Amino acid sequence: MSKTLREIAEDLQAANKKVQLIYAFNGTGKTRLSREFKELIAPKNNGDGEEASLPREKILYYNAFTEDLFYWDNDLELDADPKLKIQPNTFTNWVFIDQGQDQNIITSFHRYVSNKLTPHFNAEYSIDKEDPLTKEKVKVKVPAFSEITFSLERGDNEHSGNLKISKGEESNFIWSIFYTLIEQIMETLSDVEPDYPEPTPFDGLEYIFIDDPVSSLDENHLIQLAVDLARLIKSNKTEVKFIITTHNPLFYNVLHNELNIGGAKKYRLEALENGQHKLDEQPNDSPFSYHLFLKSELEKAIENGQVSKYHFNFLRNILEKTSTFLGYKKWGELLPKMEDGKPNPFEARIINISSHSKHAGEEVASLTEDDKRVLRYLVDQLNSMYRFQQHKS
Repeated sequence: MSKTLREIAEDLQAANKKVQLIYAFNGTGKTRLSREFKELIAPKNNGDGEEASLPREKILYYNAFTEDLFYWDNDLELDADPKLKIQPNTFTNWVFIDQGQDQNIITSFHRYVSNKLTPHFNAEYSIDKEDPLTKEKVKVKVPAFSEITFSLERGDNEHSGNLKISKGEESNFIWSIFYTLIEQIMETLSDVEPDYPEPTPFDGLEYIFIDDPVSSLDENHLIQLAVDLARLIKSNKTEVKFIITTHNPLFYNVLHNELNIGGAKKYRLEALENGQHKLDEQPNDSPFSYHLFLKSELEKAIENGQVSKYHFNFLRNILEKTSTFLGYKKWGELLPKMEDGKPNPFEARIINISSHSKHAGEEVASLTEDDKRVLRYLVDQLNSMYRFQQHKS
């Protein structure tokens, strides 16, 4: 049944499950779903014109907007002291200052990158700044834990000096902060007799929504992240519920296997032609077979006459995974053979042109009937030659 993202958010809330795991392609609406869910749980006002409670009191979410809390001061004048700066916020203040978790963040970060790349958190210091009105120099305090510098440690008590890390390393670092935050929240809220004399900012927390935590990791580190997250979720003795969305089939499947518990529900989110969405529940007894899902989508598109250029990407992906499984060096070896025993070069070329962005200059706005015929023929041959079970609508 097709629904709006708001209606799907309402379904997720009504499910009242400890863990809900959702797979969806990029661009399907995962981040928009997280925003809809946040607005559902903690609306901006309570309906009578008064400001409602802060969203973070009920829901904590990690998505593309989380990284907006961090920005670079690139030291353009001297190009010598780049810093990653943190927008002031309750979360980082609590995990850095109140809980003193900076070392745990560094440890977590090192699990996903080289342990020689080390973040350094600033202590409080003062700088001279010019007052824009009086033009006089005034002392301005820079709070502790508001800036991070990075260096490569050489093992001889020396380091490289401050450097700007890559976008992927930055994402890993921000995830490490968020992970340490929720780890500390779980530990604090699970404590029957907290040692804290005052309430924490998270006593009313209901949901943690995680949207595609890190997409720049290699497979080994991605598995490590999924295992770490699953361990944390399984240790959750609080009433806090988790919703996790991802476009990565490996991440989804590792979480699926690690979270094989009765309180978890698994879904696949799809965007429909009419602008609405569909959320299909997935079985708990087997992980998500990504290549079979792609093949199913291909067959449905062919059957409905809705073939687009990106469907060649699906076909190439299926061929790559199947060739690896069967031990072929190149996916082209799986294509139907001509009389001389070699794959048809036209078929290989049309898959390459239609599925590779580096050939963008050769692409046309729409597929020809010949293109569609080739796609249909190749999918039929894939089913016939390698005995795939065909999709049944």
